[in-house]
Amino acid sequence: MRILVTKPIKVIDPSELLRPEPAFADKPIGQFRDYSIDEDDPIKERVRKTYHDMHTNQTVDFVKGQMNKWLKFTHFEANIKEALEKLNELVDESDPDVDIPNIVHAFQTAERIRQDYPDMDWFHLTGLIHDLGKVMAFYDEPQWAVVGDTFIVGCEWSNNIVYRNTSFVNNPDGKNSKYNTKHGIYKPGCGLDNVIMSWGHDEYLYQVLKHNKTTLPDEGLYMIRYHSFYPWHQSGDYTFFENEKDAEMKKWVQLFNKYDLYTKSSNVPNIEKLWPYYQSLIDKYIPGILEW
Repeated sequence: MRILVTKPIKVIDPSELLRPEPAFADKPIGQFRDYSIDEDDPIKERVRKTYHDMHTNQTVDFVKGQMNKWLKFTHFEANIKEALEKLNELVDESDPDVDIPNIVHAFQTAERIRQDYPDMDWFHLTGLIHDLGKVMAFYDEPQWAVVGDTFIVGCEWSNNIVYRNTSFVNNPDGKNSKYNTKHGIYKPGCGLDNVIMSWGHDEYLYQVLKHNKTTLPDEGLYMIRYHSFYPWHQSGDYTFFENEKDAEMKKWVQLFNKYDLYTKSSNVPNIEKLWPYYQSLIDKYIPGILEW
């Protein structure tokens, strides 16, 4: 059955997002990713709770179970446009910077990349689709198993994971001697492809694209697979697991990060007008109906 949703999907009207007033606004770079705690701020509390649930439940066994569940690619069939339109209904509960449908962020990211790198069409498309794995949220997955920063399970948790000091208290892997040492179940230099990441939209979309034989280059696939892995690409943690390819590709993930993060603003693209261009890229790199 190639049905993604059970009701018609309408591409968002950007003007509707700004009525009666902006839901968010441009702000200085230093104010992005503010994970301070404020019980009176509903967005901050939503973010804190999402990460608390994530860090309590993301264990080695949980991730293996999610891989077994999702990597059979039998949940639904849909083309890229249909999946993107579904993001019209999703607000990321882990994001302290925006409170708008995810499809808007997708086009903001892609268009800013296109502006700076007009000749790298695969980069534009990567920006557009990087969050598509979040469609899992429409198939009974809690957002803590879909969104947010990722980290490696099966070894000691990085000190630079958000809410690190308080949110892992009830995670059983922290009391398991196989998993709570620096290297845990891995060997130094094993490569990121050989560690187990916390389960979320990054890994899922990467695996969906590989399964459906995308022709996006490795640079784009690394951006998709690791763009939420902030402890690695921003804090410099887990480098002891890198191989040469990981170290080389990190610079591409870091380049992508500034477009993923700092394009979140009140500048909402005209999505309907942009569809023909991005459809041409979809047809080039990820055509047809995909198994999800």
